[in-house]
Order: sequence, then C-alpha cells, then structure tokens
Amino acid sequence: MKIDQFLKHHGIASNPFSEEDAQTDLVFKRKCLDHVRHPEWDKFLGSPMEPSTAVVFGEKGSGKTALRLQATARIDEHNDAHPDLKVFLIQYDDFNPFLDHFKAATGATTTEATLAKWRLQDHMDAILSLGVTKLVDRLSDPKSKLELTALSPDQRRDLLLLATLYDASTKEPIQNRWNRLRRWSGFRPLWSRRDLQIGFGISLLVVVLIYLFPALRSWNVLPWMIVPLATGWVYWTWRFMKATLRAAQIRKAVRVLARDPNALRWELVWFEPSDLGGQPLPSLGTKAGSGEERFELLRKFQGVLAALNFPGVIVLVDRVDEPQQIEGDPRLMRALVWPLLDHKFLRHPGIGFKLLLPIELAYFLDKEDKEFYDKARPDKLNLIKPLRWTGASLYDLATDRLRACALADADGESLQPRLRSLVDDSVSDEALQDALAHLRTPRHLFKFLHRLIQDHCQRHTEDKPVWRVESDTFRKVFDGYMRDLDAFDRGYGHG
Repeated sequence: MKIDQFLKHHGIASNPFSEEDAQTDLVFKRKCLDHVRHPEWDKFLGSPMEPSTAVVFGEKGSGKTALRLQATARIDEHNDAHPDLKVFLIQYDDFNPFLDHFKAATGATTTEATLAKWRLQDHMDAILSLGVTKLVDRLSDPKSKLELTALSPDQRRDLLLLATLYDASTKEPIQNRWNRLRRWSGFRPLWSRRDLQIGFGISLLVVVLIYLFPALRSWNVLPWMIVPLATGWVYWTWRFMKATLRAAQIRKAVRVLARDPNALRWELVWFEPSDLGGQPLPSLGTKAGSGEERFELLRKFQGVLAALNFPGVIVLVDRVDEPQQIEGDPRLMRALVWPLLDHKFLRHPGIGFKLLLPIELAYFLDKEDKEFYDKARPDKLNLIKPLRWTGASLYDLATDRLRACALADADGESLQPRLRSLVDDSVSDEALQDALAHLRTPRHLFKFLHRLIQDHCQRHTEDKPVWRVESDTFRKVFDGYMRDLDAFDRGYGHG
C-alpha cells in the first residue's frame, strides 16, 4: 500500500510530516506561516509598534526557528502596512564570523579561553555591524525608497561614522562603498577638505611663483622651494597620522570584525577634527560592564533609523548552539550568551530583543545567584521557560498541517482532513492526545507520524487497503519511537 494512496483517500495531497526543520519546510513557509502558531506567540512577539524583549528556552525541535521565521514575516507585514512606522529587523543568528575574528584578535588558543574574554560590548559590536551593514545595503539599492535627504547634517555624519566603524559588507571593496555613501549623503565634498585646500593651494602658489619669477629656477634657489611645499602638506600629514592611530585603536577595540586598516584610515581622514571631537569611538575597556560608548553609538544608529521611518528595532537571536567553536556544548553556550543578559541593554528604549535559547541554558539560569538576577532581571524579560507543547496543541498542529496539504473538492473548496480520521477509533481521543504529549515537540511529532503512516502502509497491500491505523500498529510504533526518544535524551541516539 503506497503512502500517497493512503493520504489521497483522506483528501491529503502530499505528506505534511516529511520535513522536520522549519528552515526547509515548504508546507510551513507557504501555508502555515501566518496562522499556525505556538500558544505563547503573542507573549513572544508583542506589538511591533512597541518592541519588547522576550527570552525563550526550548529544546531542539520545539519551534524556535519557526518563531523566528514567523516573527520575520509578521514584521515584514507590519512594515508594508505602516511605511512611516516601520521596524528595522536584525537577525543575529550566525556567530561563526564574529567568533573567528574575536579568537584571532585575542590570540586565544582554545574556545574556552576565547569566550572567557567575550563581553557585552562584543555582542553590541556584532549587532551594530549587522544593522549598519544591512542599512547601507538598503541605501545602496537603486530600488530602495529610503531617502538620505531625510537626514540632518549631524545624522549624515553619524551614518558615515557608523559605516566607518561597522560596515562589514563583502559585496565590493569597502572603501568604494563608503565613498559612494559619502557622495550620496552630501557629506564633506572633496573641494571642502581643508587639509587638501591648504596642501594644493600652497603647492599651486609655489608653482606659479616659479613660473613668474625665473630667478627662482636657479639651482641655488630651486631646492629651497621644497620647504614651502612640505609646509603646505604638514596639516594633511598630521591628519593622516592621527587617522592611522585612531584606526589602530578602533581595530583593537572592535574585536569581532577584521576591518581593512587602509580603508579605515582613509575613511577617518574625511572627518574634520571637529567632527570626531567628543564622538563615542569604541574603546577596549577592561571591565565586563565597560564599553559605554557603544550605547551612545546605538542611540546614534537609532536616530538615523528613526529619520528613515524606522522608529523601532527588533533583534532576533537564534542558533547559539550551532557555531563551529560551540558545537552544542552548554558550558560554551553559557559563556557566549550570558554577557548578553544585561538588563540595561535588553531594556534599551526602542529596541526589542527576541532570544531563542536552547533548553540546556535554563539549567544554568536556575543555578545563578542573586547578583546575576539583579543584573539580568529575567522577571522583566517576558521569560518563556520552557517552550512547551501539550498533547492537545500538538494534535491541533498536526490537523493544521493536514489541512494545509488538503485536496480540493468538486466545488474547489479545500477538504478538512483531521488527524482523528487517520487513526482507528479503538485508540481513544484521550489516548491519542496523551501519546502526542509524550512526544513534546513538533519535530518529534512529525517524525512519529511519518513513521506511523509509513509502517501502516507497509503492513497492507494495494488490493486490500486499510484506511485507518489500527491500535496495534499505533502502540508498536509509539513504543518504538519512545525508546528512540529516550536514547536521544540520554545522548545515545540521533533523535
């Protein structure tokens, strides 16, 4: 008996349980994204109009990635409906490049030693880099509707300064990208550079004097013309050396990026001393709570975004167990994530952080002392611990998936298949939901139902089909799957 034959008998076009990862699940992305949601969805996302922070702890397969994808889609929908009150979305879910650059910058030889030096300002640098790079990408897009004319002169300076510090695009040479942004923003045209005015002005004056006065061309006098020429470029040289020093300090302070020192130096030269005087340039700091200038840079970034009709920012943090240096080790995950749990940062006005964390970190959270709780204040962070699914919610989820893959009737209306109709009545509603509750997560639900349908179809022929799963088959498949799940929980299976 073929699986397609069984499914089509129940009005189902394709197997809705063949995919296990929301990232590659077309059924979820195309037909379930906007309405099949976890019961805690509203607490997690809140209102895009007022971005808020939420911290979710969930085991593998519990739907953290699905929450991220749904949040992304909901924010896009909000932005389309409110073009003057958009939310700027930053997806902080690929830690590999930041960790690699950080390890090289600190000179650490092991991951433990690397993460022991990781601080809140390193997270802030990474988030600012993602945000600034995305914003410059949008501004560089010919189809973009963002207008740099909406920025004040100070905000244009702030945008150029942020791009100097944090733009990490690899699409083209970073200096070409920065120069194009400078020209579009109208910031500091070439003719307005005072150091170049002095240098070229004195050089031109010397050439004119030599041309007008032949006596200056004699070998006794001509070499002395080098003195006024060199004097004319003293100011430019001083600016260049100061930019070189600043570039070295910034590269040392921003440890999660590997900026090209030459590009950074030439970009800094464009700023007059008055432009950078009193500005919050990144410093390394020596304490875990240092790096206050990052908060000021964050406020500058928010000011630029607000002028471009993005008054709110949401940062989605996910996949902290996937970096190559972490490899799912809970201790290393804790070392990476814990600096981020700073109440001042997570409650920063105008920014909502959505942290999707592995359930293993909940154990460490429960073991923390009062000092940590006073600093992190998890009671004010919309804590969801754990991301729980009941038997009833998993039953509804399975039925929603079935209906997402339903065939149409003669009138063109979708059929309404239910999970209950696939299983024989000898398995009661209570027993069915109780069995699903033991599976705990959508991923295990999909794996179990796929195995159940497959095993049932293998027990019967096409000539003598049986259209509902018998209780004996249900019990045997369930018992076998629970043994595999128990082995996975104890670290002996693949799940």
